[in-house]
Amino acid sequence: MKAYVFPGQGAQFTGMGKELYENSAEAKEMFEKANDILGFRITDIMFEGSAEELKQTKVTQPAIFLHSVILAKTLGSNFKPDMAAGHSLGEFSALVAAGALTFEDGLKLVSQRAMAMQKACELAPSTMAAVLGLEDNIVEEICEKTEGVVVAANYNCPGQLVISGETGAVERACEALKAAGAKRALLLPVGGAFHSPMMEPARAELAAAIEATAISKPVCPVYQNVPATAVTEPAEIKKNLITQLTAPVKWTQSVQNMIADGATEFIEVGPGNVLQGLVKKINKDAQASAAIM
Repeated sequence: MKAYVFPGQGAQFTGMGKELYENSAEAKEMFEKANDILGFRITDIMFEGSAEELKQTKVTQPAIFLHSVILAKTLGSNFKPDMAAGHSLGEFSALVAAGALTFEDGLKLVSQRAMAMQKACELAPSTMAAVLGLEDNIVEEICEKTEGVVVAANYNCPGQLVISGETGAVERACEALKAAGAKRALLLPVGGAFHSPMMEPARAELAAAIEATAISKPVCPVYQNVPATAVTEPAEIKKNLITQLTAPVKWTQSVQNMIADGATEFIEVGPGNVLQGLVKKINKDAQASAAIM
């Protein structure tokens, strides 16, 4: 069974999507439609912009979404998902590719999500840190004992977890994690504490937009970040999308559940190859490759 997976923030690179734009009339049309919807030429930044310009929140999330969704569209009849999943932002790409959201609605939500997250980041100093070489439960226990807001945010693969919260609390947790034997506990160059209670203002803002958006039954189950299990019911998809901003990304658990449910091949759709690497670390026998146009 084929599982299609869609990357999240951090996968962007200069020149992303340019080949699609130049080689497919359908892709070009979708990119131009996106420029109109967003009100600025995101394609100029994607194809020619600097890494710094691509890192702007209003650009990064829509850019990765566009690259992923348009690539999935150009696969045409070769795109036959038995299941799908996306890492954080990638969940929106997965839902559009699986037919639960329209391209236009997906792009609008991703753009609103990016802006809402940016605003939430500006309210208080917050950050994230990567923790390598510790069991999940030890990381969770140390976060719970640390003074201030700090939680496990991304379960990327066994022994690789990201924590998120108030800057001071994340720094204190990092010291405690190193003392507990973590190989590394280092702050990440991110705008703020994604997938933590610090994103509550963004969650509240995005909830109204998601509630007002039509969501259909996807063509295949989508393994959402919040439950890490197969979801097909539109009401449940909405609820999980809203909760996702303040809840952890259960990527390890999602991939394990997809394999348990019969996934034999993982195909990453979008920029970069991060998810292929994570899939291999979660299960060394899993097949993982990139989608080719």
